[in-house]
Amino acid sequence: MTTALPSQPDARGRFGPYGGRFVPETLIPALEELEAAYASACQDPAFWDAYRSLLAEYVGRPTPLTYAERLTAHFGRGRIYLKREDLCHTGAHKINNALGQVLLALRMGKRRIIAETGAGQHGVATATACARFGLECVVYMGARDMERQRLNVERMQLLGAEVRAVRSGSATLKDATNEAIRDWVTNVRTTFYVIGSVVGPHPYPRLVRDFQRIIGDEVREQMLRREGRLPTHLVACVGGGSNAIGLFYPFLQEPSVQLYGVEAAGLGLDTDHTAATLSRGRPGVLHGAYSYLLQTPDGQVLPAHSISAGLDYPGVGPEHSYLRDIRRVHYEAATDSEALQAVRLLTRLEGILPALETAHAIAFLNRLMPETNPEDLIVVNCSGRGDKDLATIVSAFEEAEEDVA
Repeated sequence: MTTALPSQPDARGRFGPYGGRFVPETLIPALEELEAAYASACQDPAFWDAYRSLLAEYVGRPTPLTYAERLTAHFGRGRIYLKREDLCHTGAHKINNALGQVLLALRMGKRRIIAETGAGQHGVATATACARFGLECVVYMGARDMERQRLNVERMQLLGAEVRAVRSGSATLKDATNEAIRDWVTNVRTTFYVIGSVVGPHPYPRLVRDFQRIIGDEVREQMLRREGRLPTHLVACVGGGSNAIGLFYPFLQEPSVQLYGVEAAGLGLDTDHTAATLSRGRPGVLHGAYSYLLQTPDGQVLPAHSISAGLDYPGVGPEHSYLRDIRRVHYEAATDSEALQAVRLLTRLEGILPALETAHAIAFLNRLMPETNPEDLIVVNCSGRGDKDLATIVSAFEEAEEDVA
């Protein structure tokens, strides 16, 4: 059974027990300033008019809701639709949030922007927004992610951003976030930190969710227009969780709509090479918030593993932790191998090359669809396109062929 859901986090920035602010004292004034600025912006129609204008004229919204006819025929039941965030300017949903936060930065008079990035899509989106408004941009990125996402590194640099390689720890998203926070602590008066997902200290989980809810709002309107009713199932991949909460949030109070978040199982849930935080983790503090995370029995953060750089993160947004505990969202996991096969399936059947992150959501259809009815309406959030992952995908398939041979 699900319980009644609050429409916002509470005054402390908590979703149930999760969220809050666990940061150095020097950052509390900055977070309070951000919270006040966002509260003011929420009451200012001019702010939202500017935001909606950018979404329409710059991002290309609304994005289509595409009926996946051949994918539907492949499974032989239900009707599968794809929410095409891959068609956004910059190639993923991340631009929705980056533009919203950069507008807040301008409102606050901050002209130096920092960000962290894993797959590079948030970094590209932030660099794009900064180029659009003429702002200084520094992006922290794990050295390992820079190797497997070279295309996005070059895009950020071409846009004028400084990309700083992070070689500590596992040299992935967690470590890039650590360095971004250190920068923010040092330069808090002049710098605005654009967080890329529904993670971090309050008010970030709420404001990122609010900038991404456009995804679910559009799905609701588009599905009612196309089918005359709400979808029965929504599916999205979950790393930090911004594309998923953006899709889910407008439907949380609709008990007829089943919600599925798909994490990265990596090499398997029974291995130590996984990023399935909500399946394998337990509550703790990471990057300024209390939420589920992968950790040792004595509380040390474990390295995550996923073939997808955007899901290669040992934590998750606090709202997802709350939704897991009250069972409003079902959290599943797909392995690297399943995601790769899903890339091939969607590309061959629909001519759409999904990002490896998105491919985890597509992979889950192999388990979901046999349980659906012929009249069910399934929407999968196609959170990004796979151009950035092509080298990784091709290499993985070549290795698989060599293993067979």
